[in-house]
Amino acid sequence: MSREEVFDRLLRKVKQLTESAWYGKVLEPDVRQWLAQFTEASLIEDDEQLQALFLLTNFIYFGQQEIRELLKSLYRDLFRTPAIHQIRKSNGGTKDLAFLAAGYQDHLRNTRFLGVGNPSESGVHLLYYFRQENLLSSAQFINTHEIFARDATSGGVTLKIRNAAIQNYVFIDDICGSGTQAELYSRDIVNPLRALKHDVRIDYLVLFATRTGLEFIKNLNRYDTVAAIYVLDDSFKSLDPNSRIFGTSVAEFDRLKVRATCEKYGKMLCPLHPLGYKDGQLLMGFNHNTPDNTLPIFWADDPWRPMFKRYNKV
Repeated sequence: MSREEVFDRLLRKVKQLTESAWYGKVLEPDVRQWLAQFTEASLIEDDEQLQALFLLTNFIYFGQQEIRELLKSLYRDLFRTPAIHQIRKSNGGTKDLAFLAAGYQDHLRNTRFLGVGNPSESGVHLLYYFRQENLLSSAQFINTHEIFARDATSGGVTLKIRNAAIQNYVFIDDICGSGTQAELYSRDIVNPLRALKHDVRIDYLVLFATRTGLEFIKNLNRYDTVAAIYVLDDSFKSLDPNSRIFGTSVAEFDRLKVRATCEKYGKMLCPLHPLGYKDGQLLMGFNHNTPDNTLPIFWADDPWRPMFKRYNKV
């Protein structure tokens, strides 16, 4: 098969994806401009443009509609259903629907939902959709600074819980890659909160998580529940030996050569993390942003032309 045939086949797949799953986000002129940053070669397996196009055909993109549906699943499956099960268990396994509904409403009144990160970051951004899709009151949501209050009545300034009636704090995020951000939150917010209120319940719920990142957070033993809608195993590391995108059906592309290309450009675009933050190697993006765990060749910006731009923290 000639280079042109391979290129056309892959480009047709990208067109199908953008029409059926990517909401027109990726257009052919954008693809060609992105590919022009890579070099061609006489051999298909050495052609960087074909390698990049192959990776693009395996990119997973979640639009706003999918994110909203996932947020409904997160609320239903990771928060509401476990809470109702616990209420039943605490009351002799009762099947009284009215009793369970009233008990759940009490539980909800004593719960606050928070995003992971500051108000400009994606975890907090998702709370708007989370509230809408699950028909929740805005009173159920607070910023992290609203957890604590400062008491100066004793002469010095001490930290205290702002609202002692709140029993449950639920932190929500879009993705847990390495687990770094959730660990920082557990150190700076969760630990002081537990020290001031020993019976508090604190959960960390996320839409997507790598298996290693999720296990890292669980092993901290700082959250009561650590759970994700989708857990990404090592096969989602696109360039590793167990990658799900390489196999006998992908005869044209050698994994190690594609990896070498990604490392080559990744070292220029993101020297400390050429294959994504902490070697994430993901091929994933969201409508609201692209995780830094994804390969930098997709999201790096200026002077690079990204395919799925990432809006970095400043």
